[in-house]
Amino acid sequence: MIFSRKRADAERQTRDERATQVPDQGDAAPSLERGPYDISESYDDVQRLDLGSLHIPAIADVEVRVQADPQGVIQQVVLVHGDNALQLGVFAAPRSEGIWDEVREEIRQSLLRDGASAQEVDGEYGPELHAQVRTPDGPTNLRFVGVDGPRWMVRGVFQGPVATDPALAGPLVECLDGLVVDRGQEAKPVREPLPLRLPREVADQAADQAGDAVAEPRQV
Repeated sequence: MIFSRKRADAERQTRDERATQVPDQGDAAPSLERGPYDISESYDDVQRLDLGSLHIPAIADVEVRVQADPQGVIQQVVLVHGDNALQLGVFAAPRSEGIWDEVREEIRQSLLRDGASAQEVDGEYGPELHAQVRTPDGPTNLRFVGVDGPRWMVRGVFQGPVATDPALAGPLVECLDGLVVDRGQEAKPVREPLPLRLPREVADQAADQAGDAVAEPRQV
């Protein structure tokens, strides 16, 4: 999938200001220079992959990898560009305030309990968390970022060289900045993951392929 987006020239509204604004039904929110955007806001009209609560802009050379169950419900979304990856999650948040500060501290405490090193850094998206964890392949660096929006929070986890050098993010940052969140209007518990689903045509194709694999005679 090939996508592109242009950055607007308008002055960016701070995320803290936006997080406290709740657009009225039927009223368009102000245009922002960069996202993630709420579905009610003005944003670039570029092609996006509709995964339900997340609409991901297609950027050249960025592969979207999803892990889904047989019903097409997505368990994990990872964007990959070269040696770098960005795992995405989107969660319900209260109407009145953001939750990234609280979530970030919980992640930090969990990492420390597991024996990982973690430190808070002021980054491009505000406070973020840099960590090094132990894996079977050796130490791995992670960079956690969060963006509070109106009644939602997007969490991103950068892996690979970009975890220690944000300048390498390139197209992955374009994807993050171009995300559109469709929170929906129904009430949800705070921090509950917002539903992600494969597009119907993709889910149907995957189901057909699975059926063909089962029907194919086993060769001895």
